Amino acid sequence: MKTLIVYGSAFGNTEQIAFAIRDVLSGSGTVKTVKPEDFTPEDLTGIDLLVVGSPTQKFSPLKGISGFLSAIRPGSLKNVKTAAFDTRIDIKKVNNRMLNFMVFLFGYAAQPIAARLKSKGGIPAAPPAGFFVDDTKGPVSAGEIEKAREWARGMLA
Repeated sequence: MKTLIVYGSAFGNTEQIAFAIRDVLSGSGTVKTVKPEDFTPEDLTGIDLLVVGSPTQKFSPLKGISGFLSAIRPGSLKNVKTAAFDTRIDIKKVNNRMLNFMVFLFGYAAQPIAARLKSKGGIPAAPPAGFFVDDTKGPVSAGEIEKAREWARGMLA
């Protein structure tokens, strides 16, 4: 299996998750992991799986990830399995009514990433996933790296 992981990372937390996913998926074939600014259209050639991840900032993916998704031609992911993930703060720990309301209205980055991948012809390989960080700058919350590995294992099943 040939996999491409494209991720954006503001403080290194999403990168840690992307690398955990890469480590699991590399057991089933070749995996290339790139940031959106290093992506070239040739990276999509012959891939079986595309995984895209971003931190959630302002209830959206980073601009680099949004630009990457826009650059994918419609239909070019036909027969390609896709998966989307994000990193986010656990709003239950923050316990802020306004933040809860905003998340209710706007959500997190993984869902719109998954929708964009599907609109380009991708076939969902896993439900969109979110992985917690303790604060805006991190670190990744306890247990989340293993949760990311488990999510990746699910794509191989």
